[in-house]
Amino acid sequence: MTGYEGQRRYDVVVIGGGAAGLSGALTLARARRSVLVVDAGEPRNAPASHIHGYLGREGTPPAELLAVGRAEVTGYGGEIVHGTVTAVERAAEGGFHVELADGHAVGAARLLITTGLVDELPAVPGVAERWGREVLHCPYCHGWEVRDLPIGVLATGPMAVHQTLLWRQWSNDVTLFLHTAPEITDEEYEQLAARGVTVVDGEVTGLDVTEDRLSGVRLAAGPVIPVQALVVAPRFTARAGVVAGLGLKATPQEWNGHVIGAHIATDPAGATDVPGVWAAGNVASPTDQVIGAAAAAVRAAAAINANLTAEETGRAVAARRAPFSAGAEREVCEKVLGDRRHGLDLPTAARDVGSSR
Repeated sequence: MTGYEGQRRYDVVVIGGGAAGLSGALTLARARRSVLVVDAGEPRNAPASHIHGYLGREGTPPAELLAVGRAEVTGYGGEIVHGTVTAVERAAEGGFHVELADGHAVGAARLLITTGLVDELPAVPGVAERWGREVLHCPYCHGWEVRDLPIGVLATGPMAVHQTLLWRQWSNDVTLFLHTAPEITDEEYEQLAARGVTVVDGEVTGLDVTEDRLSGVRLAAGPVIPVQALVVAPRFTARAGVVAGLGLKATPQEWNGHVIGAHIATDPAGATDVPGVWAAGNVASPTDQVIGAAAAAVRAAAAINANLTAEETGRAVAARRAPFSAGAEREVCEKVLGDRRHGLDLPTAARDVGSSR
């Protein structure tokens, strides 16, 4: 990774070096923009052993994907530094002032926020320790890997039945642990029964692990129900604190009418309510898989480049129209008079006469 060059100003500073941040930086670097990626090294999918659903990269370890991405970005002249952004503020000269924990600071004409999110897990002993292994949440990310195994679903909110019926696609042996979720309806009980899902009352107090593999779920009443995978519903909380100083705050993220977390709201191209700031990836769309986060950042990067191009064109037009500009006068003379502006096409005597006037 490259370092800083004093107080250098970049066209774009990308805050976050995961799949989204690197994809956006790659697009910008190929557009011949000066771009700096500030990577805190805390990717959301670090606990996972592989990524899935990413065409051409199916089954790639997350760290490997990021290593390849960093090489591609720097190969086009983009810069990457390991660090944490501590503050962002408007710069007096325009753009933004970006401060890092190590004391360095850089300028940016535009910002792309790809800081991701934090998965707030249910407070059940053992869940955090098995997260990304046998404790899962996304069937499209991990369903194939636990197909046909006994799967438990830990109900903690109103989406539990929906989640359970979805996971039923990957296994005939699915158990819904009602745990702390609201009471389900008669219609939902009927749906679960029709799909052969077992429903277990009572609060879950912990997990059983055998030879470093999940083997069961323990209930407060005492029994252990055998499962080899446990599905949970984290609360998705955007890592948005770094841009709070710009007045950009996370807002509730809803799914099927229920709040599932918080995100930075953007338009379809990733633009936020703060001029000059774009956001992409899980910080803006918590339910995106890796490939979706990367694609969103590519769209945002293209929008940023177009925005910069429009601004640069406006400045160029203004400079061209500026009255009494020495540069503009010189350009007109060059086009209209050519060498005659210096009298070089006149006979020597004429030049002498002209110079004596």
